[in-house]
Amino acid sequence: MNVDIAGFITDLKEHATEHGFHVHDERHFVETYSLRQSWEVDVHPEAGCGGPIDLHLALDVDPKVVLSLRDRLDEMDSDFEEPEDEYHLDLYFNWAVPPLLNPPDLLILATDLAGIGGTTLSTEVSAIDTYAAVTDAPERRLMLQGKSSVSLVDVLMGREQLCDVLDQSHETSEYLLDRVGGWMELPT
Repeated sequence: MNVDIAGFITDLKEHATEHGFHVHDERHFVETYSLRQSWEVDVHPEAGCGGPIDLHLALDVDPKVVLSLRDRLDEMDSDFEEPEDEYHLDLYFNWAVPPLLNPPDLLILATDLAGIGGTTLSTEVSAIDTYAAVTDAPERRLMLQGKSSVSLVDVLMGREQLCDVLDQSHETSEYLLDRVGGWMELPT
């Protein structure tokens, strides 16, 4: 048995379209020194085609985790035996939001997103203010990152679907899409 990460990413892209996303791009990076890999997929909600919200999915592939699972599979007596579910990779959900002229209260936004994502897709909310010149008003950019875990045993056994996580990421995207227009306007 072998863990097919590329096949998982292909299935993830197809599955994302079933959950209301358009897939735009895919990238695969390999760090030559450590062999750490990153698979990245750019998507956005169907309702936001051409809109200001994009979602960047990134699977962080730690070679130590994959090799540990491979070693465990080699130790096992039977192809029908299932290894312990202790081999996980991180899947990150990063939302891109344009600069905001009327940004939301971060605590309220974080609370609202926690209600959407729950414990399955916890989302971190932060912001950075930048100044083009000392006399200019600050430009605020939101940074929104959700994180989930992918079980390599479930991927190996063909069970990893991520339906709940994709539904919650879509709902988060829709929430942002509904509000970002007001955040981009000057306050009255």
